[in-house]
Amino acid sequence: MTLRIHALYHVDFEDLGYIGQWADSRGHQINYTRFYNGDPLPEPDSFDWLIIMGGPMSIHDEAEFAWLTDEKRLIAASISAGKTIIGFCLGAQLIADSLGATVQPSGIKEIGWMPIELTEAGKQHCLLQDLPKEAFTVFHWHGDGFASPKGAIPIATSKTWEHQGFTYQTALHKQQGTWLMGWQCHFEVTPESMVKMVANGRDYIAESLTDNLDSVQTAETILQLGQQHIASNNHWLSMMLDNMAQGQKPHE
Repeated sequence: MTLRIHALYHVDFEDLGYIGQWADSRGHQINYTRFYNGDPLPEPDSFDWLIIMGGPMSIHDEAEFAWLTDEKRLIAASISAGKTIIGFCLGAQLIADSLGATVQPSGIKEIGWMPIELTEAGKQHCLLQDLPKEAFTVFHWHGDGFASPKGAIPIATSKTWEHQGFTYQTALHKQQGTWLMGWQCHFEVTPESMVKMVANGRDYIAESLTDNLDSVQTAETILQLGQQHIASNNHWLSMMLDNMAQGQKPHE
């Protein structure tokens, strides 16, 4: 089954990363809305999957980024249409917000390669069977966090922030074999995209380091640890995406 994927980009340095490689290798189609270029939003019937990427802004910054209002409207319509929706960091926060969950500063920044652990529900989840059952290292870059939406399955947690991921299905999603999935972390990062993120975020990292938090790493440490962990993160993401695709019923 060929999937029609639509990706939402908030900034030019947080792209699909490994997801693009995964989609290309399986023959899926990808279209994009780049908000920073003023690209139009699609209609929900034009795609099967909506993938929402990260960005340095808050979901509450509509006054500065007016397109956030239209983006939220699209997410809500896509949920109602039973579309598969996947979000990373800001993208996950936007999904959580659309489901009525609180999104606010988490009280402590997580920037760098640090462990998360699946919840008991996460360990049993049909989409996550290929992920480690013990703590494993992923890439974080956030100051805001989401609460788990009502009716969602909390799937991961960390020492610093309780809510690291969730899945959700409406009755229509269950009927169609589709899912909503949000991750606070960045499984999708590649060596190339990590360099771009660090280059664009060096000032933010330096500012955050002044808080003397164990949950913030230097730019050099992030790049070094990325060499150890990116491949495994991409592998786990590939397994999740394959599981999501295999469960979806073909569109007519």
